[in-house]
Amino acid sequence: MTTTLDAAPGANPESSAAPRRRISWDRTVWERIALGGLLIGTAVMYLWNITINGMGNQFYAGAAQAGSKNWEALLFGSLDTGNFITVDKPPVSQWVMGLSGQIFGFSSASMLIPQALMAVAAVALLYGAVTRISGRTAGLVAGAVLALTPVAALMFRFNNPDAVMVLLMMAGAYCTVRALQRGSTLWIMLAGVALGFAFLAKMLEGLMVLPALGLAYLIAAPNPLRTRLLQLFGATVALLASSGWYVFVTLLWPASSRPYIAGSTDNNFMNLVLGYNGFARVLGRNHGGGGRGGQGPTTPAVPPAGQNLPGQTPGVPGAAHGAAQGADAAAQRGGGGFGGFGGQSHGLSRLFGGEFGFEIAWLLPAALLAFVLVLISRGRAPRTDMVRAGAIVFGGWMVIDGLVLSYMQGIIHPYYSLSIAPAIGGMFAIGVFEMWRARESWFGRAGLAALIATSGIWSYILLDRNSSWMPALRIAILVVTLLATVALVIPWNGQVRKRVAVVALIAGLIGAMGGSAAYAVTTIGVAHQGGGPTVGPVMSGAGGNRGGMGGFGGGGQSNPQLDGLLENTTTKWSAATNGSSTAAGLELSSSTAVMAIGGFSGSDPTPTLSQFIDYVKNHQVTYYLVQQGGRGGGGGTPADTAPGNIGGARDTAGGTRDTTGGTRDNGGPGRPAGTAPGDPAAGNAGGGGGFGRNGHTDITNWVAANFKPVTVGSTTVYDLSGYTG
Repeated sequence: MTTTLDAAPGANPESSAAPRRRISWDRTVWERIALGGLLIGTAVMYLWNITINGMGNQFYAGAAQAGSKNWEALLFGSLDTGNFITVDKPPVSQWVMGLSGQIFGFSSASMLIPQALMAVAAVALLYGAVTRISGRTAGLVAGAVLALTPVAALMFRFNNPDAVMVLLMMAGAYCTVRALQRGSTLWIMLAGVALGFAFLAKMLEGLMVLPALGLAYLIAAPNPLRTRLLQLFGATVALLASSGWYVFVTLLWPASSRPYIAGSTDNNFMNLVLGYNGFARVLGRNHGGGGRGGQGPTTPAVPPAGQNLPGQTPGVPGAAHGAAQGADAAAQRGGGGFGGFGGQSHGLSRLFGGEFGFEIAWLLPAALLAFVLVLISRGRAPRTDMVRAGAIVFGGWMVIDGLVLSYMQGIIHPYYSLSIAPAIGGMFAIGVFEMWRARESWFGRAGLAALIATSGIWSYILLDRNSSWMPALRIAILVVTLLATVALVIPWNGQVRKRVAVVALIAGLIGAMGGSAAYAVTTIGVAHQGGGPTVGPVMSGAGGNRGGMGGFGGGGQSNPQLDGLLENTTTKWSAATNGSSTAAGLELSSSTAVMAIGGFSGSDPTPTLSQFIDYVKNHQVTYYLVQQGGRGGGGGTPADTAPGNIGGARDTAGGTRDTTGGTRDNGGPGRPAGTAPGDPAAGNAGGGGGFGRNGHTDITNWVAANFKPVTVGSTTVYDLSGYTG
């Protein structure tokens, strides 16, 4: 009976129904093949030689290793199995990598493969969301744009928390789109759950998509206003529950029996949320770890005595780092170069210039244009129109998050822009296919041509900033996209001519994504380590490692003799040293727990001198370590342990900063860091392993006054084991 109703009047039911089933089946098969190709291609691309990145950012690798060995370390995201201190982010990313290490054994592969698989999941979710808005072909384009975005190719093969955060943000957007289709309470609450866990991945940054999702649902959900408001309230409750349980765990768990919450001033998780990892990131007022980023490009961050900033090679004096800072400043003016860390110019141009441009901006202008075009095109559509709702989801996400990134005055890395990569892919695809559907009108043809032309011209401009690399590529992209633009403007009539338009669209899309794809593929072939990884080909003199000149969290020089000493200890912590990055590196090389005094920035108020003396007296830590060349000490090198200079002397080799920041006071031999009038490092004496203020020179002084130093490779070692008090 069903077949008879579907048949045309007077037609043979069997003969008319069979062709429709065959055509539908063929199309479904090809769509599934295309989706499978997209996901398999993404997996192969991201998993290919992934261990080239080694331990990536050793700061997070140390915590992943600890989580693979100890359940409490896994729960809290501790840096060490002794559970002295956490990393300065919530632990969701550490849960994934630590659990993988527990199942498969900790290694570079067990740590990084889950990150790559998150890319496949994010592409699949973006495909699913855009397909429900603009069709399967648009979904394929959106997923391809995300997979071929350079910052995605960089960070989904790295061990920073950004990968899991962006996956969860994308999950929230997908659930919202599903909720919009039928006004579903369940799906909008699932969106809240996803964003709650995104918060536990990287705090407030994970919630940057929230305003766009809430606005889209409030405007377009097919329910009465009262129902929409109640559903959004339920989603908010779900968000608070999915994130708040962990906050309550940290508050209710006795502080004396859990690790210190790194980055906080009072061992309180909410202090970390609202301060160091919250509003301070935007306003540039990070306590102790801000790198003086809020002062703008004319005052680059200055390391404490003998220390290295994130992005500075351990052991390289300040003069060399000044050159690197100069490169950062040039990059932020649009000249290419390194990624930078804080202290950059801020404003609407940030995402389009320097390293930001190479990482995220390839289709950003076109996506912004698509946002405007879709809103105009669907201006008279019903309130519940899915295309306009999709534009609010992805366009709103892109604009709101992009503005925050553009105007942040605190610590910022270009790779933070990964947070808008799915939004750009989704908005670009929705815009292209909305204009394609409207191609019978002059507005549709002009809009489609403008999107392709904008993408090609902007790719040419970006590639021209690195003009020595594959110069023919930018010419080819420009020619292909401009020819496609001309073809798409013409009002084709007839079946054959429409096929020409289809070919032009395909060529235009290939050209539009060509520059981004080339940079993404090149990024995958280069090793990345440290705290400031960057995209694209190896720059001259970079030594094949795009890790931000070593970067905080980068691998230091190996010291097998020191590793042997630590491996032979039996105390809870084999050693103590200033700064989490140094401690993490020692943990990875020795497979022992190392106490990170002062946490990531060196300024966390733990341990106090009396607490440290108790640790030593109770034989819980065997060695105290001071790295020559800067990291890990109390503000100086072993030579600084002479009377009057303990932990205080400035590294006079690093006297000159780049010209954008003026001249740094050399201080002179024996002058404690920060005592020179006008010194930007004022009050920053100590330092070790991190940056910003350091309140632990008292520990260094006490150790130097009570124990004899011995040099082991590049490290000064104090044996604390014989102390009785």
